[in-house]
Amino acid sequence: MTSNRRTFAIISHPDAGKTTLTEKLLLQGGAIHLAGEVKARGQARRARSDWMKIEQQRGISVTSSVMTFEKNGITFNLLDTPGHQDFSEDTYRTLTAVDSAIMVIDAAKGIEPQTLKLFEVCRLRSVPIITFVNKVDREGRDPFETLDEVADKLALDVSPQMWPIGMGGLFEGLLDFRTNAVARPEGASREYLGKRDQDAPIPDQYAEEIELARGGYPEFDLEAYRHGDLTPVYFGSALKNFGVEELIDAIARFAPPPRPQPAGDVEINPDYNEVTGFIFKVQANMDPMHRDRIAFMRQVSGTFKRGMKLVPSGLGKPIAIHSPILFFAQDRELADTAEAGDIIGIPNHGTLRVGDTLSEKNQVRFTGLPNFAPEILRRIALVDPTKTKQLRKALDDLSEEGVIQVFYPEIGSQWIVGVVGQLQLDVLVSRLEAEYKVEARLEASPFATARWLKGSDAALRTFAEFNRPNLAKDRDGDMVFMARSPWDVNYQQEKNPELTFSATKER
Repeated sequence: MTSNRRTFAIISHPDAGKTTLTEKLLLQGGAIHLAGEVKARGQARRARSDWMKIEQQRGISVTSSVMTFEKNGITFNLLDTPGHQDFSEDTYRTLTAVDSAIMVIDAAKGIEPQTLKLFEVCRLRSVPIITFVNKVDREGRDPFETLDEVADKLALDVSPQMWPIGMGGLFEGLLDFRTNAVARPEGASREYLGKRDQDAPIPDQYAEEIELARGGYPEFDLEAYRHGDLTPVYFGSALKNFGVEELIDAIARFAPPPRPQPAGDVEINPDYNEVTGFIFKVQANMDPMHRDRIAFMRQVSGTFKRGMKLVPSGLGKPIAIHSPILFFAQDRELADTAEAGDIIGIPNHGTLRVGDTLSEKNQVRFTGLPNFAPEILRRIALVDPTKTKQLRKALDDLSEEGVIQVFYPEIGSQWIVGVVGQLQLDVLVSRLEAEYKVEARLEASPFATARWLKGSDAALRTFAEFNRPNLAKDRDGDMVFMARSPWDVNYQQEKNPELTFSATKER
């Protein structure tokens, strides 16, 4: 039974309120009992998805976490994604594993650059989007202005499903168009505490705009939404609990169940007759006490049973999966079974990597999880040269996670790390120290970007003879051209038409 699964991500610009919304969704779903806490084994733990040290220091999400909760017979798999642009690779891969997304927009700021980028990734994969306009209890822009911006910038039809009665200091509640109930702020904190007025009279100063909002936009169309042509829009305040119930209800009613996934020229449907899935994320040291390493698998088809054997495409021989994990906030449970759409964590010691397909017969290869060419390259130098072995292990772990890429130059002994954004370098240094007890410096590199080389063995050998100082191997042993500038890439492409200089590498 897959129709009761909803696997979705939350996308937003930093500071739009995504982490708060995540927490309130978990609270509503009963996965946590107090905002910010989870009861697990008799002990209150942090339930925020921002569990890494650097995230706690900076207040940003730099990893993608998985949280599962159940409500009214529906299993919700929520994938939290980094909002910061420097982690676009991790976010891109996470968006390959979801069937829908919630786009969180700050009511005062509208669509910000990172929101736009993440939306484009969703559009590439036809991921349907529900829009949540957050922070309506604060001073913000006119709601019509926000709706028009979504329609114009994202080329989407917008269909408001609720409306704020006033905003900021004048905020008097939220009208649900479907039920005609108004959720009211209560008490000194002005939170939503569960009180709704059915068919409540609307103050005269808001009646006209509410009629315009009801009649001036397209009605909700399920097919248009699931095609990615229309977004239903919800207003609310995650901090004050407004709109959160309605949002969960919308995901349950509208968001698609597990969708087919591309595997080369074919698509694998959820009812395909064997268990298949793909690894979209690897995370080391989620539990520093146990130095664990979890591969996150999006199950695409079949009914998984604990202990069954699956073949990872990168290994070619079956492995038995004895301790698969489901994630409930930051608590974990052994998964006896899992269905298409579920995200299961597989503990392993380097066997599984991002992009691997897992299947019973090793006849399926899921596609579309690329590595991107790094935009920043740095040499890495140890403060204590005796820790070379620990550094190699750490770089292997972190590159398997997708936090960084590692390149081993053909000439010279200093390894080079590549990232998409500066913040990833900060995370690298922080995690080396916190998790691996390795102190390292990042030094300038002569290279500006990298390109994966593809071509015949003869052409690659000839190119290597003349360009060895500019060549490196990635962690798979594939040849990489280290370019000193974009001009350098173009020059070599023109000079070597028999080779492909690729900015992406698909696993």
